[in-house]
Amino acid sequence: MSGATLTAGQDRDRSAIGDKYKWNLTDLYSDLAAWRAAKEAIARELPRLRTYQGKLGSSAQLLADALEDTSRLDKEIARLSVYAGMLADQDTREAGPQGMQQEMQQLAADFKVQVAYVEPELLHVGIDTLEQFIDSEPRLAIYSFYLHDIARRAAHTLSDAEEKILADAMPLAASGHNVYNILANADFPYPTITLSDGRTAKVDPSGYAELRTLTNRHDREQAMSTFFQALGTFNRTFGTMMNANVQRVAFYAKTRKYSSHLESALDGPNIPVPVYTRLIDGINRWLPSFHRYLKLRRKMMRISDQLRYHDLYAPLVAEVELTFTPEEAQQQILDALRPLGSEYCDVVRRSFNERWIDLFPSAGKRSGAYSEGGAYDVHPYMLLNYLGQYNDVSTLAHELGHTMHSYYSNTSQPYALANYPTFVAEVASTFNEALLIDRVLRDTTDAATRLSLLGSFLENIKATVFRQTQFAEFELRMHQTAERGEPITGETLSRIYLDVTRKYYGHADGICMVDDYVRNEWSYIPHFYAGFYVFQYATSFTAAEALSEKVLAGDGEARKRYLTFLGSGTSKYPIELLKNAGVDMTTDEPLDFTMRKMIRVMDEIEQVLAKR
Repeated sequence: MSGATLTAGQDRDRSAIGDKYKWNLTDLYSDLAAWRAAKEAIARELPRLRTYQGKLGSSAQLLADALEDTSRLDKEIARLSVYAGMLADQDTREAGPQGMQQEMQQLAADFKVQVAYVEPELLHVGIDTLEQFIDSEPRLAIYSFYLHDIARRAAHTLSDAEEKILADAMPLAASGHNVYNILANADFPYPTITLSDGRTAKVDPSGYAELRTLTNRHDREQAMSTFFQALGTFNRTFGTMMNANVQRVAFYAKTRKYSSHLESALDGPNIPVPVYTRLIDGINRWLPSFHRYLKLRRKMMRISDQLRYHDLYAPLVAEVELTFTPEEAQQQILDALRPLGSEYCDVVRRSFNERWIDLFPSAGKRSGAYSEGGAYDVHPYMLLNYLGQYNDVSTLAHELGHTMHSYYSNTSQPYALANYPTFVAEVASTFNEALLIDRVLRDTTDAATRLSLLGSFLENIKATVFRQTQFAEFELRMHQTAERGEPITGETLSRIYLDVTRKYYGHADGICMVDDYVRNEWSYIPHFYAGFYVFQYATSFTAAEALSEKVLAGDGEARKRYLTFLGSGTSKYPIELLKNAGVDMTTDEPLDFTMRKMIRVMDEIEQVLAKR
């Protein structure tokens, strides 16, 4: 652990950052000219996919040829898109990479147009003939899951002409998210505040993420209120963008004959709708335990009056400041991941040494963090905005979980089966966080530091289970509002958001005061543009807790099942993948297990506090 705090904010010059802390995009393409040449070559090939039209049922061999061609071009388009997207994320102010992203959206739409006939035609061929083809042509084995899934979704697959229209609409459908991304990351006039020590700080998403953790309560309140009020001045604009996104979801759900937006979103990965609603119901049932945590936070922070929303990100133990250099973070993570074996750790070392990671914040860089595993033939990449706090180390471990999931799936499965379902995407990431906190706690005897780390675990549950379910409930209510034919405006969304948030944080009972300006928080959450994505953070966290507990206990079979799960890609539906790994997400058991662990941690914190 280092005593040096890294420079905060996204104001550093990218050219001043050492190459070892920046990703190496030449692993994808040597330069822009190479990318352009590859893109144009793929564009020229796309019309060939139509030559298979009307012939898919003629022979198993021809069907295999068609699917192999389609898969190959899809793989290359994904690689092209990864490069354009990451180049744009390095500096969202640059017009060139933004244009490349738009080109890729159009190319992806063109690809969809060329293959729009495939699923309707395969439905016409019929599952009986397709199964005969699978039995007679070995090359079709890797497409068996896909072909059977088409049959499952028959009621929601349209005619060739209708599927072509939906494909043509893709670039238009993405407009809400695209506009949001530019406004939020490049064009928004984020304010600057003066802190109590006289320093000025820009309250953009990255700056806000740091400023809300300051120990000075007035500074935290000023940062949060300034940030959310600034967002509120664009409430109508954000509402219009979100409405465009909701209408996108509504358009596809209605056109594909789903009974609700939620059913439409969950049917692709074959997730039962009750899994979503069970999570919301379960978390509402456990809110008293969450309120216990909030009371404990108030006590640990020694707040004499009421806990407020701007207190929720401050250190639980103010006198402990855990900071880590990048090298210290890497070592902590490698030590934590040892239970997963030497092969797993060797690949993690490669990610550190071979520049898979873009680590530090810089001017114009996309905020937040992600792992990108879409370049099947290369390796995954990670974007972070590392500031050196324990939370940043945990975020690095989290993104490495995604990276390792992509690495194992990409190296274990053919491309057609490598892209694992979103529902399981957060399991590997939160699994790594569980291993990290376990390792750091085992090395910590100092009472204050231990309190801080135990508090970090509770913070993780707050952020990943309760907060993401809060988001999921807001998102569900937002879409239900649209389904009733009611308008989606910034004011409507702010009212719904404040109502849900005040319920979760016990505002009416005096547990935590949620100020009126918090009503605008929804407008800075990019995940709402993904459509019913956020609930999977919570379900994945509970699954990871249940799975990691067995691995940490030294269960060798549990470790094997978990590594097999990482390499399974999309070879099965996500509910089945997790059942094979050892957890059933159609029950309350994973959530209840996680909540009981949360209670045990709160019990330990109270015992430590009683001795101090």
